[in-house]
Amino acid sequence: MSIPFSNTHCRIPQGFGNLLEGLTREILREQPNNIPAFAAAYFEDLLEKREKNNFDPAEWGAKLEDRFYNIHAFQDQEQSEICELKQEMSQSSVKEETPVTALELPTDEKAKEELEVAAVKIQSAFRGHVAREEVKKMKSDKGEDKEEVEKE
Repeated sequence: MSIPFSNTHCRIPQGFGNLLEGLTREILREQPNNIPAFAAAYFEDLLEKREKNNFDPAEWGAKLEDRFYNIHAFQDQEQSEICELKQEMSQSSVKEETPVTALELPTDEKAKEELEVAAVKIQSAFRGHVAREEVKKMKSDKGEDKEEVEKE
């Protein structure tokens, strides 16, 4: 939260944003008449689930945020692991072939629909790229044609 005309900046605790997003999602889904009472019941239910399952959504959200904002630390670790694997493979005299397996497609409709949407986005992005390249080519061809006409 920023205060106008102040150089202070308050930060919310890690994981708190995820809790509020969950509450907001449920409020929008349920459309309760008494929002404070609904929020109290929502958080009481969340506390019961946390005590019963030993799963804290705020802690989980904090870990996700940490991974998102500090991705370079995770990438550095993955890169070092990849380098170690390459060194091990180059040192071994016998190269093992890894079997190629077919991609298993999900069976449920929602996952299929998500895959379809993702495929359409990728295809449209590629088609847009191809179209932009064609336009660039046509513009450069027109520019060359004008130069030839002006020379004559």
